[in-house]
Amino acid sequence: MRTIKRLDLFLLKTFLPLFIMTFGICLFIFLMQFLWKYVDEMVGKGIEILVLVQLFFYAAMTFVPQALPLAILFASLMTFGNLGEQLELLAMKASGISLMRIMKPLTIFLIFIAVSAFFFQDNIIPVSQVKFYTLLVSVKHKSPELEIPENIFYREINGKNIYVRKKDKEKKLLKDVMIYDYTDGFNNARVIVADSGRLKTSTDKKYLILTLYSGESFENVKGNNNRAREAKDAVPYRRESFDLMEMLIEFDGNFNMRSESMFQDRYVGKNIASLQHSIDSMTVRLDSIKESESKALYAQSYRKTLARHERNTGPQQSGQEKDTLAVKNIINFDSLYRVQEPTNKASLLAYSKRNIENLQMNYDAKSAMLRYDEKDIRWHYAEMHRKFTLSFACLIFFFIGAPLGAIIRKGGLGAPAVISVFLFVFYYIIDNIGYKMARDAIWQPWQGMWLSSAVLLPLGIFLTYKAVNDSVLLNAETYIDTFKRLIGKREYRKIEKKDVIMEAPDYAEVDILLRQLKTSCNNYLANNKRWLHYFAFWKQGGIDYEAEPIAHKLEEVVDILKNSDQNLVLNKTMDFPIIKNYQLTNFSISPKMGVALAIVFPVGGIVYLIAVYRRRLLHQDIRVTAKVCDEMINIINDKNIK
Repeated sequence: MRTIKRLDLFLLKTFLPLFIMTFGICLFIFLMQFLWKYVDEMVGKGIEILVLVQLFFYAAMTFVPQALPLAILFASLMTFGNLGEQLELLAMKASGISLMRIMKPLTIFLIFIAVSAFFFQDNIIPVSQVKFYTLLVSVKHKSPELEIPENIFYREINGKNIYVRKKDKEKKLLKDVMIYDYTDGFNNARVIVADSGRLKTSTDKKYLILTLYSGESFENVKGNNNRAREAKDAVPYRRESFDLMEMLIEFDGNFNMRSESMFQDRYVGKNIASLQHSIDSMTVRLDSIKESESKALYAQSYRKTLARHERNTGPQQSGQEKDTLAVKNIINFDSLYRVQEPTNKASLLAYSKRNIENLQMNYDAKSAMLRYDEKDIRWHYAEMHRKFTLSFACLIFFFIGAPLGAIIRKGGLGAPAVISVFLFVFYYIIDNIGYKMARDAIWQPWQGMWLSSAVLLPLGIFLTYKAVNDSVLLNAETYIDTFKRLIGKREYRKIEKKDVIMEAPDYAEVDILLRQLKTSCNNYLANNKRWLHYFAFWKQGGIDYEAEPIAHKLEEVVDILKNSDQNLVLNKTMDFPIIKNYQLTNFSISPKMGVALAIVFPVGGIVYLIAVYRRRLLHQDIRVTAKVCDEMINIINDKNIK
């Protein structure tokens, strides 16, 4: 028991530093991605350091759900990869400790992490997201710091473009100033040219005070624009010269913090209880709106107004009498329309068309509002499921990373980093696909949000099963050997000289067998082509029945020659190929099944092409066999061997 406890402590001490390190790296990467995305919104606005620190802090809190699964995958891969590479994992297994028992302390620790992540998602993330998005919107809407560059039009002041050729920083003077004022619209632009000027902000930082020296002002005369266009004359303008001009420009340079209420009522600022309450209230409200709108639509429909009851129907009238009155008061719109004058008909049609268009526009707007409400409900559902999928993803990534590290047995930052990034990108793509499917009402919200977990869970189970059974899943030689067996790659014989020979070969008998084998090989090569007829190949079940006796006879000769005490004979025996390609497929099939596969052409065609390649190798093996038989006959007939 003490050994097991020490093992648990050892694994925790190995995993925790790597987990903390990888979590910090992943969080830093996500923060850098955020900075690259919004750097243009923050640079050049004179934002205080404290505001930026708060923004990055809340951004880091918001990115924890994304960084945590990646960190767990990365750390588990590195931990078990290092244990496998340093043979510590092998030593644990050799002492009788299974892989599941080795993973047990980390599994318990990560269950605690997953539960903590759930409460973090439910309590901390809504608050941090509200503050983060509020700060981000406030930073975006802050006016930029006033710094007019040289030889470039400055467009950060609303309605004005300012051009300065040169600046005297010592005297704080702007030289050769040109201003395009579009405050009254592009067609009524005002152009101001000045020899020099000064620009400063007011004490409350809400206005700019621009002082210009020795310049001219040009602007269109607004009152004569229409008359000038009708007469196709040039538009008159006003030109003014000045020695001193002061302009007051509205420019808010303060940092104004927006209200958090704009995000608190949205799904990003709610926990599970608030989300469920909002979903219930919005669903009830939406159902009532749909019911009332459907009744109103039916009341305005053409069918509803076809018939009307008499107003003076008394209670003494029976139901059958009322129905008779209703039938008698059916309004025949066609007859009423036909008796109208042509001008009245046109006006009636126009009036009806106008009413229909207004009704359609009205209900299109109401339908758009209902679609937005339904989308808001789906967003609430998606956010509620996301709080559970994060915790589940942490466990799934551990059961992917730990077995995978035990299989590949590669530690460090190289291979684990590549595999972790690849798997996380795959998870991120699947998760976004599911989210968009749920958001666009193509799938149910729970189906879309749990899609990534449903895809990765079988992978985690498969890798754990393979790691527990010491599978060579990622061993390259395993796949190479499988590919060789698939295409029928030849094997080479290995024969060693025996120290004790119980029965020496009868070379006279071997000579006869070799001649028979050589004759069989030559007959086969003469009577069989490399290419098989497609349907003939499938009817014979993928087996070359003429080459099968040659393979058996060859093995019989080799078994006899293995007992030779002559090195020359043994070396030449190893030149005989191992003929296995008479089985042209890797599976046995009946003739009926072969005909069925032949009809399924895409599958049957691929198997047939592989069989053609294996038949070519078979021809080559039989040709080599005939050649070696001839050489072996010459060796046996040598009088030294005799």
